[in-house]
Amino acid sequence: MSLVEIPGSKSVTARALFLAAAADGVTTLVRPLASDDTEGFTEGLRALGYQVERAEREWRITGRPQGPGVDGASVFCRDGATTARFLPTLAAAGHGTFHFDASEQMRRRPLGPLTTALRDLGVRLEHRGAEGHHPLSIEASGVEGGEVTLDAGLSSQYLTALLLLGPLTRTGLRIHVTDLVSAPYIEITLAMMRSFGVEVAREGNVFDVPAGGYTAARYPVEPDASTASYFFAAAALTGREVTVPGLGRGALQGDLKFVEVLERLGAKVEIGTDATTVTGGTLTGGTVNMRDISDTMPTLAAIAPFASGPIRIEDVYNTRVKECDRLDACADNLRRQGIDVATGRDWIEIRPGSPKPVEIETHGDHRIVMSFAVAGLRTPGTSYDDPGCVRKTFPGFHDAFAAWAAQPEG
Repeated sequence: MSLVEIPGSKSVTARALFLAAAADGVTTLVRPLASDDTEGFTEGLRALGYQVERAEREWRITGRPQGPGVDGASVFCRDGATTARFLPTLAAAGHGTFHFDASEQMRRRPLGPLTTALRDLGVRLEHRGAEGHHPLSIEASGVEGGEVTLDAGLSSQYLTALLLLGPLTRTGLRIHVTDLVSAPYIEITLAMMRSFGVEVAREGNVFDVPAGGYTAARYPVEPDASTASYFFAAAALTGREVTVPGLGRGALQGDLKFVEVLERLGAKVEIGTDATTVTGGTLTGGTVNMRDISDTMPTLAAIAPFASGPIRIEDVYNTRVKECDRLDACADNLRRQGIDVATGRDWIEIRPGSPKPVEIETHGDHRIVMSFAVAGLRTPGTSYDDPGCVRKTFPGFHDAFAAWAAQPEG
């Protein structure tokens, strides 16, 4: 058995940073993720006038329930989707003029459903380029609250941003959701809001968020389940065993359900109270719906050629509007490796084969690199046109993965 220490969750760290900034008091985050995305988020908070102190394993954030500590700022969100969607929402609760921009990659990703909802709530904002995309300017004067309808069919982050905003409004929010993807991420948001003193009432796809603000907390950040998927998949692919401590039955992150997919396809899985172990076997084919865990779609797609039968992944349209069109990126790279692949609007089917070593076209997407690194364990000579893009979520990935692969079996 080999133990792998996984860095803190990106999703949990981003939510915790918003909650800490909005809370009354000083919040301590324990073992948050340090990566390009979270550095961009903390840089944005500082630009908005929040006090953030970062040490190696603990970050301290002094909250401002009244909103940003400045009446004007320009924030560059880098490649971070949570930064680009959460920080404008946080700024809307304050007072002043705030400008937001992002990388070219992030500028292409949609923002429209969230900004439409904010406008419906009375927030004055303007897209300074393409409508529904960054760059964005907000003339903030607080948010009254009320009822709003939201389409979260492209990203659950739109709903998370509004849920996080709710307690900062003057009267609270009632959010009607017409479509929702990656629903487990909303459970993360609701559980974390509860830890900061806010209970959201939910009836179906209607969420009632009370006004009243947040209370500061000491908050431990659990390991990133999406990142853990690469090590779990590596064990499944090679017949080895890997244990990730800190991710067990009580884990917040829905992406831990990726191990259930591996179990269906032939791996042995044990989920304990505070750790999960995957032991490899013979991978079989099958059809898998990954709507709720779509960030792990590339992980499965990359190792699918080594299964004994075709693997079909369905209901993953939203992967087309991530850092790149992940569905097409996976298909194109697999075809370049000589694998038979078919795709549709929201599905991909991969037939068994022996992938050839090629240079993977990453499209600057960290998940494409890490997914094909797993498959590279069975395809020596695989390389990447931008291996460094893993800094977005796991700067030390290549060293950590190589160290695990070099461990003697058993």
